[in-house]
Amino acid sequence: MTIESHPLEPFLPKNGQVLFLGSFPPPKARWSMEFFYPNWINDFWRIMGVIFFNDKKHFETEGEKRFNKEKIALFCQDKGFGFYDTAVKVCRHKDNASDNFLEILEPTNIKDLLDKMPSCHTIVTTGGKASEEFASIVGSDIVPQIGESLTVCIDSKSILWFRVPSSSRAYPMSIDKKAEIYRSLFQKVSLL
Repeated sequence: MTIESHPLEPFLPKNGQVLFLGSFPPPKARWSMEFFYPNWINDFWRIMGVIFFNDKKHFETEGEKRFNKEKIALFCQDKGFGFYDTAVKVCRHKDNASDNFLEILEPTNIKDLLDKMPSCHTIVTTGGKASEEFASIVGSDIVPQIGESLTVCIDSKSILWFRVPSSSRAYPMSIDKKAEIYRSLFQKVSLL
């Protein structure tokens, strides 16, 4: 059992319109870069590659098992995509990346993130744990189903909350089906 504080600073572009919230990064030993969704076997960046470049390898570093952080950061800055997680401190009950063994000790202050991204109109939760924790943070009795959304109020600001499936390969859905659901989000908020 290990207690961890979040190892990354939030990535919050000033022009950011969409904020992605996961649960918490995997153990550093599993990272392929120092950015969000760093685990080589997590398909988040492959999903983004499929949607925006029709190439699931677009953000991979050729010949290496790592993602290209610089290329990803430029893409996110250009698109206005921000990233953080729903927890700043956790207890990891097993030494793996599974949310099933993650106990959230300190949730993220979402209002502080939104203050740094004043143009943000959409929050996307990536997976079940992130969605449940976000619902708890904003006081919602409802958690949208995968691929669905609802409007929540955070500090008197209306925010569209969209839930997408986990990009972890442990989640039993093909990358193409996940990309289809993520694509529907970008179409809904006119970013495609």
